[in-house]
Amino acid sequence: MDAAFTAEQDEIRRTLRELLAKRCGPEEVRSAVRTAHGYDETLWRQLAQDLGLPGLALAEEYGGAGCGPAELAVACEEAGRALLPSPLLATAALAAPLIAAVGTDAQRTALLPRIAAGELIATLALPGGSPATALGLIGDTSGGAWAGGGRSGGVQARPGPDGWRLYGEAAQVLDGHSAGLLLVAAHAGGFPRSRTLLFLVRSDTATGLARTRQTSLDETRPLARVELRETTAELLGADDTVDVSGPAGALAAVGRTTAAVLAAEAVGAAASALDRTIEYVKVREQFGHAIGSFQAVKHRLADLYVRVQAARSAAYYAAWDPTAGGLALAQALEALRITTAEAVQLHGGIGFTWEHEAHLYFKRAAADELLFGPVHRLRDHAAEQAGLFTPGLRKPRVEVAV
Repeated sequence: MDAAFTAEQDEIRRTLRELLAKRCGPEEVRSAVRTAHGYDETLWRQLAQDLGLPGLALAEEYGGAGCGPAELAVACEEAGRALLPSPLLATAALAAPLIAAVGTDAQRTALLPRIAAGELIATLALPGGSPATALGLIGDTSGGAWAGGGRSGGVQARPGPDGWRLYGEAAQVLDGHSAGLLLVAAHAGGFPRSRTLLFLVRSDTATGLARTRQTSLDETRPLARVELRETTAELLGADDTVDVSGPAGALAAVGRTTAAVLAAEAVGAAASALDRTIEYVKVREQFGHAIGSFQAVKHRLADLYVRVQAARSAAYYAAWDPTAGGLALAQALEALRITTAEAVQLHGGIGFTWEHEAHLYFKRAAADELLFGPVHRLRDHAAEQAGLFTPGLRKPRVEVAV
């Protein structure tokens, strides 16, 4: 295995870092998240048209760059450093791979070139409000419980003379308020024979669709509640090609790659928070000396550096082998949480104000673990998949009465 980055990957990193340093500072981030879409549309068009970010991991036949998860991870690491508000994660890491894996030739030809060009924003709407569960990061998805179980809840689908109709709602949908295309997981066939399928909902033509942007802890990652009331939809894939078990396998495969990409993004955010903290302790003085010269502060920063570097190594390995995505994501989210908490502490009184940039990173850490964690469940599921625990070897839980 050659762990060195290629010249192309280094160029992606350099170009994106230079652009975001000019266009995506803390004040630009705050301005972008307060717009209707939740991101800078001009900057997104530039990223899509000049750098081709949405199509980075798409095949060339669909207008993409023909790269893989490693290049997308490099791009997301730089996006994480700047806390870039954009639909990159929802479009390029979630929706586009599902269309490529499950869609028909006609659907791929109609949708993927528009996604690669940045003309179409797409996202994945999952009932239950837990992307980590549906993507197979913290549990088995084969039973379909993550989508409401089929009896009630979730989103229900029924065929009609004019196509499929969807009824239900999904919460915490990434960029759901502004996406032009929604991939919705819904139950079809009634409870006894229910199975979960994926449907395409085009926001510009669908009837009975209501979308509300939610107040989220991390404003740089906009979330929405999607309500479907007899909404017209199109089945993703053909009826005769959809597997009986539904999209669980495709979602799990996409989940592994998404975890690797998210891990790289979290590492970028953690590294940036650490860099900003190091710069601050060099100039903040106590007792006539910069606090960065104190041995205790040096030890804390050294521990953070080791933690971030270990998480970066795990994220890079997962980009090469996405089956390690769950563990890499756990390590990266933990590193981000600890690093951002220390950043707030080491910035002193100013670090505790909501207006300071340290809180942008702290809120990203908390929100990411709520959406894609928690860390202990990511590790537990990875351990089960690796066969580290078997029913006969598990120690019984002991309750102690106090």
